[in-house]
Amino acid sequence: MDKLLIDSVLHLKPAERMRLLKLIYTSLERPDTTIDNIWYDEAERRLAAYNAGKIQGIPADQVLGKRS
Repeated sequence: MDKLLIDSVLHLKPAERMRLLKLIYTSLERPDTTIDNIWYDEAERRLAAYNAGKIQGIPADQVLGKRS
């Protein structure tokens, strides 16, 4: 990584670094609508199967484990 770039970033005020961090983070976290649609369709299929009595729900404590 470019040392000059790193030095420049580290000399920014904290608020400026936070704005830069947010900008970089949002550039990496772009939604993938194809994957979102696949999960939406899967959720709809599972809900329809549950409502039709084809599958049963599993209690959360069995899935996540009991918490004390």
